[in-house]
Amino acid sequence: MAEELDLFSAAAASNSGSASGAGQRFAPLAQRMRPRNFQEFIGQQEAVGGGRFLRQMIEKDQISSMIFYGPPGTGKTTLAQMIAGMTGSEFKKLNAVAAGIGDIRQIVKEADEARKFYQKRTIVFIDEIHRFNKSQQDVLLPYVEDGRLILIGATTENPFFEVNHALLSRVRIVRLYQLTDGQLVKILRQALTDKERGLGTQAITVSDEVMLAMAQMAGGDARMALNILEGTASMLPLTGGEITLDMVQEILGQRVQRYDKTGDNHYDTVSAFIKSMRGSDPDAALHYLARMLAAGEDVKFIARRVVICASEDVGNADPMALVLAMNAANAVQFVGMPEARIILGQAVSYIASAPKSNAAYMAIDAALQDVRSRNCGAVPLHLRDAHYKGAAKLGHGTEYIYPHDYPGHFTEQVYLPKEIQGAHYYQPSDNGQEKRMGDYLRQCWPKRF
Repeated sequence: MAEELDLFSAAAASNSGSASGAGQRFAPLAQRMRPRNFQEFIGQQEAVGGGRFLRQMIEKDQISSMIFYGPPGTGKTTLAQMIAGMTGSEFKKLNAVAAGIGDIRQIVKEADEARKFYQKRTIVFIDEIHRFNKSQQDVLLPYVEDGRLILIGATTENPFFEVNHALLSRVRIVRLYQLTDGQLVKILRQALTDKERGLGTQAITVSDEVMLAMAQMAGGDARMALNILEGTASMLPLTGGEITLDMVQEILGQRVQRYDKTGDNHYDTVSAFIKSMRGSDPDAALHYLARMLAAGEDVKFIARRVVICASEDVGNADPMALVLAMNAANAVQFVGMPEARIILGQAVSYIASAPKSNAAYMAIDAALQDVRSRNCGAVPLHLRDAHYKGAAKLGHGTEYIYPHDYPGHFTEQVYLPKEIQGAHYYQPSDNGQEKRMGDYLRQCWPKRF
């Protein structure tokens, strides 16, 4: 069923100095603290920052249909309500789980009346639009096309996979991103000090450490962060008091990790994680992985560290480590939490248990050092590109020897420039697959390896 928004009529009264409706006093804190304008809106500067396309559309009152795509609690519903409030539009809200084609047609009828009798456009906000089936999405097409409805959809799923192409071609996709801990702290402080809609009249104090812990446990979700604050505040007496880590722990039902993603503890944990994988201790590596996951660390950050370790510390001792790490990194982004923990656990335990070699890492750094500090000379003539007319006249490629024409598919022709002949960068270890590679290279270049 559709519901009509009356929040902005109350907000308008509030902004003009009148008291807001009594019903708002009993609404959840996250609902009461919804931003009403850009001055109150925190985050998503990529979408609504000064000079951005969406910001200009709203300020110029030139709204077109769009879909907001992003994680929960990042401002999708709030932005839709702000647009309706700031442009004086009728606002109809549908949830794709419960709504049907009949609800859409009823909204179209009401939108026609609003435009005919009140010269007001109608914004229909469809939450979880990816749950609309093809027939339901197709019903929207003519009304979005002719402008009778301004569609604002919201989805946590990739709209290019979940929304019909025909509808996608008629809307603009606006990507919203997970809020940072710093942005969540600002939102929490705003709620804590706001005397009109927030907790500003209750004399509540919260230390920076506890505020950061609440933000981290919310995992980028403003709604969850405000729910945590409201829950802990309800544990205090009416006269107020201090919210502690133990109270946050009790509300969440789990231990709050003392893990600041920008502080020493963060870097210490990440360092221990990498060194445990490098040191072939899967138990320790999994322990530090668990610490980071429990503290709400970005799984993409963790996956990047795993990929780096697979190449830097395992290298050619087990080339499959990098393949597995990259597949894990892609899978983590595709699946998301909480299942991403399983993928990361597999990758971390594999890399920690794999044979180790940093030979390739050391080799490229040594080669770079030469390139940056020495005159390395020109590319030998016989190795130069010979695929263009006139190359032979310059001697390019004329004396190149094709290795596959010889026994063992190898010849001892010179590949390095004469200025650095004798340079030796790659020194294979005797570990895992790299030992076999070293044996092969010793057969090819017995004087070098």
